[in-house]
Amino acid sequence: MALDVRELECFLVLSEELHFGRTAERLYLSQSRVSQLLQSLERRIGGPLFERTSRRVALTPLGKEFLTSLRPAYAALERVVENARQYAAAVKGTLRIGFQGAASDEILRAVSAFQSRNPNCLINVCELPLNDPSGGLRRRMIDAAVVLLPVAEDDLVVGPVFSRHPQTLAVSQRHRLAARTSIDAEELAGETLIAYSGPAPGYWRQAQAPTQTPAGALIHRGPEVATLQEGLSLIAADRGAMLICESTAANNHRADITTVPLTGFPDSALALVWRRGEETPSIRAFAEHLS
Repeated sequence: MALDVRELECFLVLSEELHFGRTAERLYLSQSRVSQLLQSLERRIGGPLFERTSRRVALTPLGKEFLTSLRPAYAALERVVENARQYAAAVKGTLRIGFQGAASDEILRAVSAFQSRNPNCLINVCELPLNDPSGGLRRRMIDAAVVLLPVAEDDLVVGPVFSRHPQTLAVSQRHRLAARTSIDAEELAGETLIAYSGPAPGYWRQAQAPTQTPAGALIHRGPEVATLQEGLSLIAADRGAMLICESTAANNHRADITTVPLTGFPDSALALVWRRGEETPSIRAFAEHLS
């Protein structure tokens, strides 16, 4: 049986006013229309909700029971509608998202889903320097960034973490480990890892090019680069090896470089990051598509 919200609203107002004339005024209806709505609701329920005489209007026992149940349900319905209205009104304008390297399929799907659901908000994406994951945020060039973890600055909020992949070691085809099917982190003792230069925090650069194995053996710090392509060129020239996540390795295949699965280091992962205290409905809505 379909519900008529207008009938419910009429019942709630009449239960407060207990007067058909005042109820009609509040609802901008005629008294006859109020009576019609009430009679329709009573037929739908199957019993009288009000006792009506020439002198008074009062709730029946059925009406009192119905009112007790209806009030919280109607209030909840109003909240649902209001939340949807606020959501639709707030997610608008332009949302600027930065990302390091190439946009993965997960990022592109999130962008497409967000744009379909929020047609009043235009989403713009831009590439960030690989060696400067948070600079665009601090210069307010973007509203949020998809960056390679870890992120540990107090002024940034780390949102949903996604795209977890095992690490691989990228080496030249001539490297001593190139023919291996897998490598343990302790076997990097004495090896040289190419590192990232630039403004990225020291802890972040250390995570991408560790100087020790988990057991504490020394790993040499090699030349520093600003981009992945610079790093791949140095690998091909036998200047060192490089930690690269499994998905990045698959998307950057070169005939003169091989990637070997690496165990013993944490998986690579991406996260959506934004400035602390500046979360917006648009950022929250986009984050939902990355969760």
